[in-house]
Amino acid sequence: MSGEISPTGKRSDSDSSPELRASHADRDRVVDVLRIAAGDGLLTADELDERLEAALSARTVSELTELTADLPAVSASTGTAVAEVKDVLRIEGIHSGAVKRVGRWVVPRRLELATAWCEVTLDFTQAVITQDTLRIDMNTAGKRLTLITKPGIVVDAGALSLVHSKIKIREALDHGTPITLRVELVGTATHGRVVVRPARRTFGQWLLRKPAGD
Repeated sequence: MSGEISPTGKRSDSDSSPELRASHADRDRVVDVLRIAAGDGLLTADELDERLEAALSARTVSELTELTADLPAVSASTGTAVAEVKDVLRIEGIHSGAVKRVGRWVVPRRLELATAWCEVTLDFTQAVITQDTLRIDMNTAGKRLTLITKPGIVVDAGALSLVHSKIKIREALDHGTPITLRVELVGTATHGRVVVRPARRTFGQWLLRKPAGD
């Protein structure tokens, strides 16, 4: 069906009551719109965090509508950016240079890492996140995998097998921020290191006491 729909998925000409109760699907659609808007530079990190928290606790459709009223409408004829997310992204490298995913890269639903003696960095601080879970299937040997996180992102390495390898997890903690992405590490890491850490502040951010990424 062509035309535009609101971020909650309702048609713009809908006569729904403003106090219509919001469903889980309504909240999920608004969360997707907010994440995509942040990836496009329309929302700051602080604005995104504030609106995500409000969206997840919203009880009515009108509350959700207020959160996206100043954002572009989603076109039903072309679909949202969610449809452009890759199901699987594969990263391969053997004795090659460093592999990095930084800035506004789109996080896939599943990531396959097949690397040997190759540094890999996945920076999630400005990434476009459109789902709540990312599974990383690892078959890595040597050197280091670094995951750079921010508040709202948690990493679960319970299913990762370490063979002569070490893992260090230091997540960006903010107990007031809802979880927006859970990264699951599975597979095997051999003769290497896995490091999970928050972004480091620049000297200017340190002087101004600003969080990293601002």
